[in-house]
Amino acid sequence: MTSKVTILPENLCNMIAAGEVVERPASVIKELVENSLDAGAGDILVEVEGGGKKLMRVSDDGEGMSRDDAFLCLERHATSKIRAPQDLAALRTLGFRGEALPAIASVSRMTLRTCGNDEGEGVEIYLEGGTVRKSQDLGLPRGTLIEVRSLFFNTPARRKFLRRDETEIGHIADAVTKQALAHPRVRFRLLHNGRELFEVRRDSLLEERIGAFLGRPLLRQLVPVAEGEPGDLSLRGFICPPEVTRSSTGAIYTFINGRYVRDRVVQHAVLEGYRNLLMKGRYPVVVLFLELDPAQVDVNVHPTKHEVRFRDQGRVHDFIAEGLRRVLKPSPGLGVATPPAHPAPDLAPRPAAQFHASPGAAAPADQARERVHEALVQYERRTQAGSAPPAQSGRPPAAAAPCLAAAAPDSGGFFQNLRYIGQYRNSYLLCQDGDDLVLVDQHAAHERIRFEQLREGYRRGTPARQALLFPLVVEFDFKGAAVLAEHLDLLTKFGFDVEAFGGKAFAVKALPAQLAEADVERLLRDVVGDLEQVGKSGAAEDVLDDFLMRLACHGVVRANQSLAPAEAQALLKALDGVDFKAHCPHGRPVQVRLGLTEIERLFRRG
Repeated sequence: MTSKVTILPENLCNMIAAGEVVERPASVIKELVENSLDAGAGDILVEVEGGGKKLMRVSDDGEGMSRDDAFLCLERHATSKIRAPQDLAALRTLGFRGEALPAIASVSRMTLRTCGNDEGEGVEIYLEGGTVRKSQDLGLPRGTLIEVRSLFFNTPARRKFLRRDETEIGHIADAVTKQALAHPRVRFRLLHNGRELFEVRRDSLLEERIGAFLGRPLLRQLVPVAEGEPGDLSLRGFICPPEVTRSSTGAIYTFINGRYVRDRVVQHAVLEGYRNLLMKGRYPVVVLFLELDPAQVDVNVHPTKHEVRFRDQGRVHDFIAEGLRRVLKPSPGLGVATPPAHPAPDLAPRPAAQFHASPGAAAPADQARERVHEALVQYERRTQAGSAPPAQSGRPPAAAAPCLAAAAPDSGGFFQNLRYIGQYRNSYLLCQDGDDLVLVDQHAAHERIRFEQLREGYRRGTPARQALLFPLVVEFDFKGAAVLAEHLDLLTKFGFDVEAFGGKAFAVKALPAQLAEADVERLLRDVVGDLEQVGKSGAAEDVLDDFLMRLACHGVVRANQSLAPAEAQALLKALDGVDFKAHCPHGRPVQVRLGLTEIERLFRRG
């Protein structure tokens, strides 16, 4: 009986391997540049024509190869980087499989020139479709040059899938950029059709390369990251504040032990670090290098080596996320406000007195202002103590800026050192910082304060509560009642005191102190609606934060709400007391800065 199973010829195996390794010209450049780096190159030149479809040439000044090694490296699974199975657990090179060169050669016309000695005794090998056509000895400097022409010439179906030259050179530039970011001690040059696209010199600083590749304006925004200890887990690099974002994840550059990775765990950890700081659909700009014991990470997962597998995935994820949160907590990018040289004048209009006051007595408007001021101070003290006096049906005595104490002189904090000027459209606080004008969104600011207070109370397990003088009974439909009954324990952790009252009704006895000014019935109905949505899917932390964001919207200072100067300054001071103060929980900016030069330009000055 004739056998149906046969061993594929070596050339066909190489072409199959090329389908995994060589996706497009940029894949070829990546593999060749990685080989140059593994060879210890200090100078790498990448030359491309026709978007890589016509020609790709990578030359380096690395250690080069002998004549025998040059021929042997063209065989499948021939490598100098591993010898035994245990070597896979201690990889410190970018390549190791020995697949790239034979795979590339099988779908192109390739020339290899290399010299591994100082006598200039080199060799040139020419291959076509993976078959050696000729070879000769040449006088060459130490190093290697590989030239790839007519990519996919023998697989026309694959060649048809290549894009326009501009698209392909964009991918190539991105591949070289990633290697240049990871190896600042190496000089890189990229030429397309004879024109130099970029050059980065040897031993340039990482931040200089970030500016060269991602844009010079980023240099003013870069925030250094230095977490962990070398030898265990360490995270180094630069990130940008949350106000610097992109519409895709393309500006997230993450490297593990010097290798660029596009790993889902790592990317999720980065986004987790920016949780509640970015608007939906926006992504951060980061260049991060994670170093760990090679035995703790498996890079032999995917042919392109972009994905990895960690031995302790949870530890790595949390280390990255928590490290970024620590860096972002102080809200880098705000800077330090310039303390006003003189006390800011109170420019807010005061209501006219309706009658003459007796000598020595305060005017009625001033008396009212003082009462509000004192009420805010007392309310904040009670909130910090974890209790507040009973209120009637969830409507405590009115206060224009709930849960905000009056601002006292304080030398610390960005926002409280701003010179307060007044309100614009009862929505934005106008402040001065040196020569700059700073606009603060009062609703976004108070929303961040409220969110952090609620989250802190939940995590402590001892949320401050506001008891109602009389319990309020709220009745729901069958679905709403079932949802509320299911989540009563969760509401208790946030500071609610809600009990079943029979049938579909529930009695509200207390609220979180931060929500004491809210309309109780509306608040509870909104909470039930939110629980119906967030309780259906999502990770526990996502559900928690989503719920907290919705709670934080209740009872805060709104847009179009007038604030007295003392209340506005109290809001600014409270903002300095929380983390991640530059953005509301939805990712919107809390403040916008206009420089003097920009303002004078509007008036055609300067």
